[in-house]
Amino acid sequence: MALFSPSESPAVVVKEIDLTGGVPNVQSTTGAIVGNYRWGPAEKRTFIANETELVEKFGSPDSDNTIDFHSASFFLRYSSSLQLVRAVTSAAKNAHGPKANAAASSITPSTIQNEDVFETVEAAQISNANTFVGRYPGDLGNGLLVSRCLASTTDSAFNDWEYSTEFDAKPETSTFMEGKNGENDEIHVVVVDETGVFTGTKGTVLERYPFLSIAKDAKNSAGSSIFVRDVINERSEYVYMAAFDSDISTVNTGGLNGGLIGINGRLSGDSGENYITAGGTATKTKDFQLSGGVASGVLGKNDYITGYDLFADKDQVEIDFIISPSLPDRTSHKALANDLISKAAARKDCVAVVSPARDDVVGQTSSSDIKDNIVATAQEITPFSSYAVQDGNFLKVFDKFNDQFIFIPASSSTAGIMAATDINRAAWFSPAGSRRGQYLGITSLAFTPTKSERDALYKNSVNPIANIPGSGVILFGDKTGLRRASAFDRINVRRLFLVLERAISRAAEQVLFEFNDEFTRAEFVNIIEPVLREVKGRRGITDFRVVADATNNTPEVIDRNEFRADIFIKPARSINFVTLNFVAVRTGVDFEEVVGTV
Repeated sequence: MALFSPSESPAVVVKEIDLTGGVPNVQSTTGAIVGNYRWGPAEKRTFIANETELVEKFGSPDSDNTIDFHSASFFLRYSSSLQLVRAVTSAAKNAHGPKANAAASSITPSTIQNEDVFETVEAAQISNANTFVGRYPGDLGNGLLVSRCLASTTDSAFNDWEYSTEFDAKPETSTFMEGKNGENDEIHVVVVDETGVFTGTKGTVLERYPFLSIAKDAKNSAGSSIFVRDVINERSEYVYMAAFDSDISTVNTGGLNGGLIGINGRLSGDSGENYITAGGTATKTKDFQLSGGVASGVLGKNDYITGYDLFADKDQVEIDFIISPSLPDRTSHKALANDLISKAAARKDCVAVVSPARDDVVGQTSSSDIKDNIVATAQEITPFSSYAVQDGNFLKVFDKFNDQFIFIPASSSTAGIMAATDINRAAWFSPAGSRRGQYLGITSLAFTPTKSERDALYKNSVNPIANIPGSGVILFGDKTGLRRASAFDRINVRRLFLVLERAISRAAEQVLFEFNDEFTRAEFVNIIEPVLREVKGRRGITDFRVVADATNNTPEVIDRNEFRADIFIKPARSINFVTLNFVAVRTGVDFEEVVGTV
């Protein structure tokens, strides 16, 4: 474009300038939790929306992991947004199905936490004589069976195959193979819940893969790969395919541009390592029972911390609550809680929610001892931060999967109550009390504190959970972990600022690389003030002021390529203490004489 005029000659020049920027809507309802689960990807963040999805992806719990499972499940009673990481110990192993010429006992099981890890160890799995490998670590993989059927010149092999009814027709020759002048490359594969551990019914077919090919470069008419190993490794939720079994061999006798060897040995042109053959004596159907899978066992402090490290970077994942599990002993629990609070404080966009150590509460018979234990642990949890929220109880809930009652830390439900407060009202409302602080789906509490015990807990920034007659089990406090007088020692104020900081910082990204002049500053103020007015109208703040002018954007600031905006906020305060004065007066006294004197 010319310096002064938009065109060298007369013309109509159309420009489009967007000045419609605004503050994006933000939610603050996402939890982050690490736990021990029987199945599913490990050491990787997975988004979960409900309990059904939790079971589908991570399996139903057993006695070793039911507490972690139900901690996640109970958060999902309040919110449909949970980032979950499955942690495993070094004892966890993937089940495997060996080649026919390798005994299962001769194969050393591996730990393949997720798809990314499999890509790095795939070659090792092939050399380890594995044909199929359980998708995830754990003993659930031992209940899987994989069966395959190769193409044949006769119908008998397919007709006699146990799973033939799962397919419309027998495997024969793919269109790709026909174009290469080969034949009989197709293969059918099924993944079966042999023991019923996944579905509850033995022999249920979990996955079926029809009309795939044993040719590495085979594609369908749409150009997508139909190579059996590629398809299974990309789509299966239960197994990886590492290599072909001993009845299927790689041909490596020439270049890659020639014809293809078919299953029954028909050769047309040259052959190469991309091409697979199965001789006429090959076993057309074969089953692979997976074995060797080992459960993770009990997680330790470091296993949890490693899992929570995946939530350390706020640029990688957006979360609002880091939900702490509860370790049995105070020392380990304190170390884990301190780590999670430090992560939340470093991120500055979420809070860590912590319950007491398990041994401090569960199994104790003296209410006074429980109170003393909780206080002692709380005093050792540092830093004393407004990015921490501590509750003081365990919840007794029914484990329908194992037909038993269990105690789970209240932290996930406390985080859920805060998320539900945001969904139903707003993040700046206090989550405590009978209106918003109800704990759902619980049978009883491990500890029912008295008034004096609640006082002791609250004094140490532990929010009591109490069974209040007529109100039920409720969160009976809204303090953060900050141990000094400040507006940020209350949950609603901390959550108010988290929401505003997230929303306004996103809006501020529109200022980047603009000029620091009066126009940009006025534009920014005009974007921010309507949001603050709305929050004020919804009772979150009582007053505010936005300053972005020459007073804080001095020449020195401008020359450093900076932009400054100061946002002053008077947050609304929640009621923690109610005083009711009932005053008796004489019959002849005018109320105006006594109002304000007591």
